[in-house]
Amino acid sequence: MAQATLSQSVSRATNWVSVYVLAVALSLTTLGLVMLFSAGAVRGAEQLLIKQIVWVVLSLGLGLYVSFINLDWLGRKTWLVFGLCLVALALTLVPGIGVKVNGAQRWIGLGSLRVQPSEFAKIGLVLVLAYYFSSRQRHTGTFWLGFLLPSMITGAVCGLIILQPDFGTCFLCGAVAATMMFQAGTSLKWLLPVAGLAVAGFSALVYFDPHRIRRVTSFLDVEANADDSAYQLWQGMLAFGVGGVDGVGLGMGRQQMHFLPEAHTDFIFPVIGEELGLLCTFTIVLCFVFLFGFVYWRLRQAPRMYEYLVAMGSILFVSLQAIINMGVVTGSMPTKGMSLPFISYGGSNLMVTFIFLGLIVNVFRRWDNPKTLHPREL
Repeated sequence: MAQATLSQSVSRATNWVSVYVLAVALSLTTLGLVMLFSAGAVRGAEQLLIKQIVWVVLSLGLGLYVSFINLDWLGRKTWLVFGLCLVALALTLVPGIGVKVNGAQRWIGLGSLRVQPSEFAKIGLVLVLAYYFSSRQRHTGTFWLGFLLPSMITGAVCGLIILQPDFGTCFLCGAVAATMMFQAGTSLKWLLPVAGLAVAGFSALVYFDPHRIRRVTSFLDVEANADDSAYQLWQGMLAFGVGGVDGVGLGMGRQQMHFLPEAHTDFIFPVIGEELGLLCTFTIVLCFVFLFGFVYWRLRQAPRMYEYLVAMGSILFVSLQAIINMGVVTGSMPTKGMSLPFISYGGSNLMVTFIFLGLIVNVFRRWDNPKTLHPREL
C-alpha cells in the first residue's frame, strides 16, 4: 500500500513538471516565431520564418522521439555517440569541409545546409559523463577515475571547440561538465584548483586575441565605444530603454530596422524588450528560472545516478545558455555570440534544446514505472 501511494504521488508530481516543461518550451518557441517575423522585417521575414518553422517541426519531432527512447539502450551507445561528436568537431577544422563565417570555422556544410557540431557535442558530453559516473560510482572520489579521466573527456570536447574558435561554447561546456562532476561526487580539492587554472588559461587566450580582448574592453566602457566595437551592445541597451515597461507595440520597434545587427539571432531579446516591454522580458526570465527550479526540485528524488546526471546536464545547458545570452544583451557580460534558447533563429541550437527537453521528459516518464522507484544508487 505504501509503495503504491509513493508511486502515485511521484507519478503525479512527475507528470505536472513534465507538462510545465513542455508548456514553457512551446510558449517560448511560439514567441520566438512571432518575434522572428518582426525582427527579420528587413531581412526577408517570410523566408526566415518558413525556415524556422521547418526547424521547429523537426525539433519537436526529434524531441518527442527522444522522450520515448530507451535510456538504457542509449547508455550502451553513449561512447559511439560521443565518438561521432568528436569526429564532427574535428571535421569543422578540415579545409573544404568546415565552413568559415566571420573568422570562425564552426560549421559543416552539407549543400545549402549548415550544421554546427559544437551544439550536438553538448549532448554527447552530457551522455558520456552521465554514463561514465553511473557505471563507476564507487570510484568517483578517486583521482584517476573520479577526476582525471572525466576531465580528459571534457578537455577533448572543449579543446576542439576552442580551436574553431568558439570561446563561449567552450566555457559553457566546461562549466556544465564541472558541475556534473561535482554532482557525481568528484572532490572539490581537485576541481577547484583545475577550474582556477582553466579560467586563467581561458583569460590568457582572450587577452592575446585582439578581437576578443577588444570585446572585453568595450564591455567595460560601452558608451565610449558606442560607435565602434560596442555598437551592437549599445543599440541593444537603447532598445530596452525605448521599450520601457509596456513596449512600443509588436512590429513597431525600430532597432531591428538596420540599427541592431543580428536582431533575429543573438540579440532578439532586446527586440522583445523594445516591442513588448519589461513585463514580457521579465516573464521570459521567470520562465527560465522556474524551468530550472522545477526540474531541479524533481531531481532531488532521482532513483538512479544515470538519470539524475542526464537530466541535470540537460537543464544546465539550457539554463546557463539563457543566462549568458541575457547577460550579454543587457551589458552584464562581455559580448559573445550565443543564441537565446527556443527564441533565437537557428536550427542546430533549437534542435539540441528540444533533445535536451526530450531527455528530461524521458527521465521523468521512467519514474511513472513503480519498478524504478528504489533508492538512488550512490
